[in-house]
Amino acid sequence: MSASTTPSSRPAVTEREAREVAEAAREQHWRKPSFAKELFLGRFRLDLIHPHPLPEDEAAQRGEEFLAKLRDFVETKVDGALIEREARIPDEVIDGLKELGAFGMKIDTKYGGLGLGQVYYNKALTLAGSASPAIGVLLSAHQSIGVPQPLKLFGTQEQRERFLPRCARTDISAFLLTEPDVGSDPARLATTAIPDGDEYVLDGVKLWTTNGVVADLLVVMARVPKSEGHRGGITAFVVETNAPGVTVENRNAFMGLRGIENGVTRFHQVRVPAANRVGEEGQGLKIALTTLNTGRLSLPASCVAAGKWCLKIAREWSAAREQWGKPVAHHEAVGSKISFIAATTFALEAVTDLASQMADEDRNDIRIEGALAKLYASEMAWTMADELVQIRGGRGFETAESLRARGERAVPAEQLLRDLRINRIFEGSTEIMHLLIAREAVDAHLSVAGDLIDPEKSLGDKARAGANAGVFYAKWLPKLVAGPGQLPASYGEFKHEVDLSGHLRYVERTARKLARSTFYAMSRWQGRMESKQGFLGRIVDIGAELFAMSASCVRAELLRSQGDHGREAYQLADVFCRQSRIRVEELFTRLWTNTDDLDRKVVKGVLSGTYEWLEQGIVDPSGDGPWIADATPGPSQRENVHRPIR
Repeated sequence: MSASTTPSSRPAVTEREAREVAEAAREQHWRKPSFAKELFLGRFRLDLIHPHPLPEDEAAQRGEEFLAKLRDFVETKVDGALIEREARIPDEVIDGLKELGAFGMKIDTKYGGLGLGQVYYNKALTLAGSASPAIGVLLSAHQSIGVPQPLKLFGTQEQRERFLPRCARTDISAFLLTEPDVGSDPARLATTAIPDGDEYVLDGVKLWTTNGVVADLLVVMARVPKSEGHRGGITAFVVETNAPGVTVENRNAFMGLRGIENGVTRFHQVRVPAANRVGEEGQGLKIALTTLNTGRLSLPASCVAAGKWCLKIAREWSAAREQWGKPVAHHEAVGSKISFIAATTFALEAVTDLASQMADEDRNDIRIEGALAKLYASEMAWTMADELVQIRGGRGFETAESLRARGERAVPAEQLLRDLRINRIFEGSTEIMHLLIAREAVDAHLSVAGDLIDPEKSLGDKARAGANAGVFYAKWLPKLVAGPGQLPASYGEFKHEVDLSGHLRYVERTARKLARSTFYAMSRWQGRMESKQGFLGRIVDIGAELFAMSASCVRAELLRSQGDHGREAYQLADVFCRQSRIRVEELFTRLWTNTDDLDRKVVKGVLSGTYEWLEQGIVDPSGDGPWIADATPGPSQRENVHRPIR
């Protein structure tokens, strides 16, 4: 195939082929322990997270010093209202962040970075994101999934020496995977990279390129065709944005995060040196997924910032606003919302700090913990922001600019709701995170019994799988009957003025119940299990609650042992666990009592037009145009809106 040849259509992929591509990209083995994996198997390994791990003294000192500088900068140089109003981060703010070293927080000092660990990197994102969520996204997209992280994990020494000093101080990077017709199903990726001597020639279109409008360097995922000397497959490349043939065709605008530089980027006959290929051909998805294992932890950091701000505004407003003779905070309907915000903020910070420290220590495999943190934080932060808007009433729905114009405090509650909404979608939507986590959660079962439920396996394969499964389950199932959670004295070190030991016993008992439920479902549905997405989502949500309860108790004990608001931390952990237990019990009920089967019937009716009569009586304000924009490879017909910041 010549370098000038481009595909006429996107790859045709069956459902099975799509699953096989995703399966090949995931890490196949567990070389380190995983608290969350054990939890889903019914084993409560408190020893993996307690005592709570802590940064080393030198790392903590370096982190605190940078946080002090960053706080001064965002307090004096960042105007969040201006960024929201003009839908753009001023160039001087970005330049100031570069001078501060904020673009190199996670980059090793030998490449000019600050060398911060995940814990202090996330604390910095929490701080910066509280001043302007757009700044938090700018910094995290650059370092969590942009050029620095893939090169740190998979790059050559020469690539690190070439690109990391630029990323640490001067250059902005972006990660380009999504296409107009490709989201969470990368098997259909259409962007191609055709080998041509010592180069590859890129053709294709990428959508929702966060930082792409201002980026200097891109990580691009493209499909290399299999040919002689080339194994082919989805492959990662570092691409210079100023290379001929790279065009930023549009700067996208959104419901929230109005200051982010997100666009559409077209590649037409873009020549990329083979030396810029990251990893081997065909490793692109594995690189992307591995990068996201820790990269996803930046998103919970922004959710922690949102929770802290929601709590501050709820406290101040609810004390000042009076109804029927007393502050609204003293009315139970409002007070319960404040309690939820306070307890959940404590839990989100506990989950984020614990998962981040586990990432820094590298003792544990945190692929499930990172995914759970992203899933749980994005859902709970959205709920907290929604409750804040409700507490504020009409003022919660009113914009900060309108409030200011009529003489009141400009509280951007409605903006927070808009800004947080995307967290439930990007870096893996809630629905995709449910499936991803569920796949990892049942990995042990599939490893020993997967061939039993695979319709394409031979009888011999099934017989061998049955023997292996018999050995595994003979040892595993009896352990789900009883455990420390049934002993009144278990976890006694968590019993002080407030007793958290009962919550940990509940987690231990419930983890076993969760594992039994999963086993029963696999036995009942076998190969159809993967289609039971409602069930799998609830299983994952229960695991997320148990993880959050565990993290909250461990964090409370850490703060108590350090003499740092320990009593109050125990109170917050206790309330959170009690609220969480109510949610868990409801989820267990919904495992078996739900409308999943009826929902599928209704969906078929909707798609076939059976209920089209229900849509009558309205007008559709949508504009004309295709549902999905044409992404046929070729030269750009649009102005290049790339805006490098120098």
